[in-house]
Amino acid sequence: MLMTGIDTLGMIAGTISAITFLPQVIKTWKSKSAKDISVLMFSFATISVVLWLIYGILINNWPVIYTNGCVLILSLIMVYFKLKFTK
Repeated sequence: MLMTGIDTLGMIAGTISAITFLPQVIKTWKSKSAKDISVLMFSFATISVVLWLIYGILINNWPVIYTNGCVLILSLIMVYFKLKFTK
């Protein structure tokens, strides 16, 4: 696959977007506490990302697929942590 400059820009933007979830994932994992995490927010985020991922697949847009694939993984981890660490 040959990437254009626009695709490269999209991949960089996608990487930065995915990284925004990372500090919360790391903090929750280290503290083993998700009491302040909104399961509703991460549930909506997960649904949104799944829809964007489907959209990216349908239009064959790799930056959209990449970004939303990464964010989906992090969102699912947070939902898992919320369920696991909530007592």
